[in-house]
Amino acid sequence: MTSTDRRREFGAYLASLRRHSGRSQRQFAAVLCAGSGAQSITRNEVSRWERGERIPDVWLPTFAQVLGMPLHELEQAAAYARGDAKATLPGVAATLADLLPNGDALEFLAASPCGRRIGATTVEGLAARVHGLRLADDVLSGEDLIVPAFRELHAAVRLFRESSRSESTGRGLLVQIGELGQIAGWIASDAGHGKDAERAYRLGISAARQAGDAVLVAQLAGSLGYHLSNSGREREGLELAKAAVVEAGPDAPAATRALFLDRVAWAHTRAGEQQPALRALGEAHAALDATDGAPAPSWAYWVNREELEVMDARVFTELHRPLRAVPLLQDVLGRYDATHAREVALYRSWLAVALVDANEPERAAEEARRVIDTSGDLSSERTAERARTVLHRLKGFEDVPEAREVLADYGHLLLA
Repeated sequence: MTSTDRRREFGAYLASLRRHSGRSQRQFAAVLCAGSGAQSITRNEVSRWERGERIPDVWLPTFAQVLGMPLHELEQAAAYARGDAKATLPGVAATLADLLPNGDALEFLAASPCGRRIGATTVEGLAARVHGLRLADDVLSGEDLIVPAFRELHAAVRLFRESSRSESTGRGLLVQIGELGQIAGWIASDAGHGKDAERAYRLGISAARQAGDAVLVAQLAGSLGYHLSNSGREREGLELAKAAVVEAGPDAPAATRALFLDRVAWAHTRAGEQQPALRALGEAHAALDATDGAPAPSWAYWVNREELEVMDARVFTELHRPLRAVPLLQDVLGRYDATHAREVALYRSWLAVALVDANEPERAAEEARRVIDTSGDLSSERTAERARTVLHRLKGFEDVPEAREVLADYGHLLLA
């Protein structure tokens, strides 16, 4: 890539930041001047930055202040524009090859003439079972499904290693191992088996890479990043989430690109980065609105406007913005399929926390009771952890009778 290309990419990056702040070039110049006390920046200078003609080095601290983003990201972007070989633009920082090098999980083996010959029918049957697991996960919890999911995954890997097949059948089998790795990893994470989840995701990435399915690789990497973001490894999760968007590329199906950007938003949120999180939410909605491009793969069947609104509300809740979170969650819960008990319990847990932040402890206690009553029948560590989170938040309102009663009834769960 030439130095001119790098500067143009840098300029486009700055323009994206400015647009997401909701300001014109003239307005942005004015707020920069106000933030620094200087009077020398004009719209034309901002335009030159965004065309990549100049690098605003001395203005980067003011940029960071005005945009509410980490200074180190802007400094990294400027270094990229200057040609630093080790620097990359934030959001395209590390590739999956950097973050997850080859060499683990699944070696490519040539078809053995001694192995059982398989064809398209075998792969089609496996694909039907994989999708069946996904549908089962809509209504069942992790511990209910972890044994059949990993049994299916291990059997598929064994079939890959021991069978003979055509090249196209082999690729189809690798795709299904990749999809199995994703759903098995998700199920393991829900059951609280974090190491098993990581292994399944990495196995799936290895298979999807060999199959040449970049969108599936991104799905697996984003799923792993989401798991890490929720497991105390926020920076790793954020890098994986951003790399997944790059891996999938701008021409990925609309629903998948929206999903990957939603995970970036959540990863930024978990890392305590408010403005990048809100920008990613907006980008996810814009991606879902796209009407061109390839059709979504079958595993993205559940990605829709309602699910994006749930993520919006979760981000707003985590960022302590209950006036935005509460109406969204109430609206979604009013329309959500009650047979998806785990998701209903999870979404009610976010509503309970948002109500605590809104200083509505009575309503929060009511939602908390619903969360705990529902999650008690689920074999999901995810919902159990959310129930504990809600109880912890209610402890600040022990003087409120409704909250005190919930804590008296369920406080023992905090000892678990």
